[in-house]
Amino acid sequence: MGEITYQPLRSLIFVDCVKEEYRHRLQHWLYYYHVPESMAKFEPWVTKYAFYNALPTPPEGERFGTYRMQLTEHYWMVNPSSEESLINAMSEYFPVQALQWQGTIPDGDAETFAGSGDDARSTGGDNGCPPFILAYLPIFWETDVKGAGRTMMDGPNYRWLFLISYPDGCSEEEGEKWMLEEVLPAFAEMPEVNRILTSRVKKEINNFHMDRCVEMWFDGPEEWYRCAVEKMADFPKPAWAKYDKFPFLRPQFEFASLFLTDIPTSDNLRQYRGYLPMR
Repeated sequence: MGEITYQPLRSLIFVDCVKEEYRHRLQHWLYYYHVPESMAKFEPWVTKYAFYNALPTPPEGERFGTYRMQLTEHYWMVNPSSEESLINAMSEYFPVQALQWQGTIPDGDAETFAGSGDDARSTGGDNGCPPFILAYLPIFWETDVKGAGRTMMDGPNYRWLFLISYPDGCSEEEGEKWMLEEVLPAFAEMPEVNRILTSRVKKEINNFHMDRCVEMWFDGPEEWYRCAVEKMADFPKPAWAKYDKFPFLRPQFEFASLFLTDIPTSDNLRQYRGYLPMR
């Protein structure tokens, strides 16, 4: 093993909930087991570990690959996927059912899945379900497209966070040109869009399949719908498109979205005090 090096990173985990029957079960596992176990492992080299509850899916949001549970965000000081991080004194409790609740393995397959939660998390979509979303980014946004100078005094933000994977038949160079020179400028011209930021995904950290992360801010879901659905209805369809409507990509597999507020539901390193149920 080599020497541990300082490598600031930001990571995003998109967490879905495939049935309302599962939401309370998934939340229980996250807060009762996952948060304290995670902090026990990585608190010395993580500066932020937060959950943001997903806002309700707006009309037609399904074709944008909307995730319905939460965003998990980390700020790392070292690469958590490095060889040096692989030896752990105690393993995490990661039941396979947690991946079933998220839709990473087929509903009902938890009892027959021959492996652990980590095994299911690494299936990468090969089982027909959407791949597990864990994207590493630079710790700072790379490109400021629109809205620099916006402050808290400008009001609350309806955040649309999405990841995109350029599909077969579209080279990385072609995909980047489409996103940076056609899609983002089209949104930047819309007065309803208040802020646009974007970064390349650091795919080399965990061999992740997504290429780029984008965040846009709106005043609310009606403004998002006016822009992403109505105004983009006539946006030119690229030659590689698999679908007729923008964003022309397979939901959750090639285009994954979350809708969020400005503030985390739980800034875990500072706010978590254990699983304290109301009685």
